[in-house]
Parts: sequence; C-alpha cells; structure tokens
Amino acid sequence: MKSFFKRNSHAWTLLYFFLYMQWFMWLENTITPDTNFTNLHVALDDMIPFCEYFIIPYLLWFLYIPLVLAVIFFSSRKEFYQASAYLFTGMSICLLICTLFPNGQDLRVESFERDNLFTTVMGLIYEADTNTNVFPSIHVFNSIGAFVILCKSSILKNRIWLKISSGVLSILIILSTMFLKQHSVIDVIGGIILGGLMYIVVYVINWSRVISKKTEKTNRIDESKEISL
Repeated sequence: MKSFFKRNSHAWTLLYFFLYMQWFMWLENTITPDTNFTNLHVALDDMIPFCEYFIIPYLLWFLYIPLVLAVIFFSSRKEFYQASAYLFTGMSICLLICTLFPNGQDLRVESFERDNLFTTVMGLIYEADTNTNVFPSIHVFNSIGAFVILCKSSILKNRIWLKISSGVLSILIILSTMFLKQHSVIDVIGGIILGGLMYIVVYVINWSRVISKKTEKTNRIDESKEISL
C-alpha cells in the first residue's frame, strides 16, 4: 500500500470522497421529504412516462464513473488532476446549491403498474434515496463529465468506438433520471449547464497564461510604484 501511494501520489485527490459523503449524508438527513424545500416541477415532467427498464443505465452509472476515473488515474497524472478538478469541483457546487437552496421533487410513482425485477430494484432505490437534494442532478453532471474526460484523454484519442459508447451510455443515464422519476427536467438542465461550465473552466481556459498575465501586470504596477518613489 505504501509503495502504491509512493508511485501514485496523485491519489490524494480521492480523499475528496470522504468529504463529499459526509456532506451528502448531512444533506440527506437534514433536507428530507418532511422539511420545507422548493419543489421542482415543469409541465414536461408529466409527459415523460415511468419506465422501469431505465434502471439498467441508471445503475451502470455507479460503475461508469469509478471506471473512467481508474482509467485516467493509471494513464496520465495531469489528466487525472484535470478530471478531479472537473468532477470534484462540480459535485461540490451541486452540494452547495442544495445547501443554500433546499430543493426536491414529487414525481415518483406511488405504485408500479408491473411487478418484475426492475420495479423491485426501483422500489429499493426509492426507499434508500430521498426525493430531495436533486438540483442540479449529480447523476447527469458526472455522466457528462465522464464523457468529456474520456474524449479529452490522450491515451484514448484513437478509440472512437469507446468514445461513442461512452456518449451513448451518458445519454441513456441522463434519460434514466427522468424516466425513473428520480429527477425533474429542471435538474437535468441544471446538470448539463454545470457540465458545460466546468468544461470551460477546466479544459478551455488556459490558466497558466491567465496567471502569467496577472503576474506580469502586478510586476508592472510594482515597477511603476518604484519609479514614482
């Protein structure tokens, strides 16, 4: 274990999950269906039918995100730091929004029309997961993030089939959040917008150039002050 962390010192960023789970569980125990929260609902939500078969891509999310992180972790330290910045910052923003803006939804079906394995699993999820703290959707945000991370990976640049598969899975996961009545369309839109903003912050903005220009400007100001003195 010691030699592993010595070879992979960038694993320290994974400690974020301890903070995330503590924060998330606090929210789940604090903002519950019995507390006051803003109910998120739009007319389009009522037009989307419940479909238990979407439980498959919904559950695949729990493998998809860790797997993507593992691939990047062992392929590129720089890209793993970028992936961590993207996902962990975005997830923190989601929790911060839920903390400052308690929210939830009332879209869940009261009874299932069919009795099968999929509805049984869905019932267990309904029991374990509250219908609060839904905006923006972390399921949606992380799915977009995983797709972006794979597309930006240098080691996977020629694996077109993998990128297409990732894109299809991400879309199915996003759809599953609505067809399983776990999220409102508003939550999905919020997750997509956040995903786009984090893409700009992490992969578009050249922070080294920004910092360099800021440093140059500061140096010029200091020089002008010295001359005036």
